[in-house]
Amino acid sequence: MNESPYRQTRSRLVAAAPREIFELLRDPAMHPVIDGSGTVRASNGQGSKLTLGSEFGMQMRLGIPYRISNTVVEFEQDRQIAWRHFSGHRWRYELEAVGSGTLVSETWDASRLRHKWPLRLMGFTRSTGPNMERTLERLAAQFPDATE
Repeated sequence: MNESPYRQTRSRLVAAAPREIFELLRDPAMHPVIDGSGTVRASNGQGSKLTLGSEFGMQMRLGIPYRISNTVVEFEQDRQIAWRHFSGHRWRYELEAVGSGTLVSETWDASRLRHKWPLRLMGFTRSTGPNMERTLERLAAQFPDATE
């Protein structure tokens, strides 16, 4: 997958099994806990685990509060999960077992959007990479008993 301002990936080794990380990622209630951008506030869901085709909403805040709808569009148990916003943005997590841990790769993919200029204007092309790095730090912190 080629890197561009509209498709960015960050990776981190997390000292937990892919199964444990995947279970956390498929729980929308945990998304605000690991979010490194500070925009994800709460899940609108009933607490059910995500599967392929699941639709779920999140309460967000970027200056003003708003809600966003997502659909799970990729799902491979303990390996990969991705959801798409209504506008076409895609967030993907890929998990690869490495020794006693897992390499977690998070990808933000807005490359399919027809109108990309608002993302650049609002600073998303600059802020998304660092925000994903913070998300992966917060994800790793959910497994404190393990060591990197």
